[in-house]
Amino acid sequence: MGMQVVSGAMLQCSFGTAPGTLTVLPVARVNSNKQPAATINDHLPGVNIAPFGMCNCPANPAVAVATTAAFGVLTPQPCMPVTTAPWIPGVPTVMIGNKPALNDSCMLMCMWGGVITIKNAGQTNHNVP
Repeated sequence: MGMQVVSGAMLQCSFGTAPGTLTVLPVARVNSNKQPAATINDHLPGVNIAPFGMCNCPANPAVAVATTAAFGVLTPQPCMPVTTAPWIPGVPTVMIGNKPALNDSCMLMCMWGGVITIKNAGQTNHNVP
């Protein structure tokens, strides 16, 4: 059984150099451990998903341009994730505002090739299946 993810959860991208945080806007008005509870739709870059330091993924256009300019030496660039689809798989047995809840085993795919995972759910009191 996974932990319910809340605002302030610690995230990591497989191509990022630093952890990021999840921000959940209190629109569903459902809290878990006094923090807004996350759903699979909390995936918007810059709104819900913070940058992950520098990006090392050659599929990221900014990294590709910088690497080309450095004569093929991988040159990381600031990481601004591009996430166009919701978190997967979600918890369909627990609905928050008619959307599946998010637990700490869910993943989010970045358009540039990274996989974003949840390293810390932001609370340790509430489990969801």
